[in-house]
Amino acid sequence: MLVDVLHTVETHPWWWARGELTLALLRKHGVHAPSSILDVGCGWGVNIKVLERAGYNLTGLDISRRILELIDKPDRRLIEADIAQKPPPLHESFDSAISLDVIEHIDDDHAAVRRMADFVRPGGILVLSVPAMPELFSEFDEIQGHRRRYTPALLRAAFEESGFSLLSTLWWGAWMVPILRRTRKRGAGSAPPTYADYLRLPRWPGAHLMKAAFALEKPWALAGSLPMGTSLFAIARRVSSGE
Repeated sequence: MLVDVLHTVETHPWWWARGELTLALLRKHGVHAPSSILDVGCGWGVNIKVLERAGYNLTGLDISRRILELIDKPDRRLIEADIAQKPPPLHESFDSAISLDVIEHIDDDHAAVRRMADFVRPGGILVLSVPAMPELFSEFDEIQGHRRRYTPALLRAAFEESGFSLLSTLWWGAWMVPILRRTRKRGAGSAPPTYADYLRLPRWPGAHLMKAAFALEKPWALAGSLPMGTSLFAIARRVSSGE
């Protein structure tokens, strides 16, 4: 089952578009290959693939040993740890970090962001994403174990006294908002969907249209020009102890 889900995720336009936007945000803020990057909550490993292909030195951290075993490779460094708890010391710090759709799973998201600061060198960049717009909270959020969806104010609050200086927030996935508004409720009497059900792509040319929509939206997202979206990104800089 997990292998089937991994295959679906690895070919899904949403995951690749999110990874490519993250790559563009790192480059925009001066983080270039072969910088060392910690992927906090690396999950299915798509973001690792995107950044490895761009020449970055990736380390993945995740709570799930089963997932880490699935994405393991001889030349890939992976760490089993829970960012919701104080993780064991890594005895190193990274040039920058990413954490995509992680803190919404954690009761104390403020503490999780503070713990990420322990892994990043002063001046390093954190790119973090979360599901956005609380009114879109759905059964899919529940299936994934989401505690919340975020507003810009709620996301900014997670960075208070975190060891990071928040540089900007931006929306992503604006074209998906009307779709989620129409589909977030299950019809009466219908069977409860599974995680795999939600990942199922529409028939051809649905995946191609999704790729095109993400590509067209990407410059607007990078510029911070989108007025809404299904996700929010935060870009923050690790401050030194004297700042």
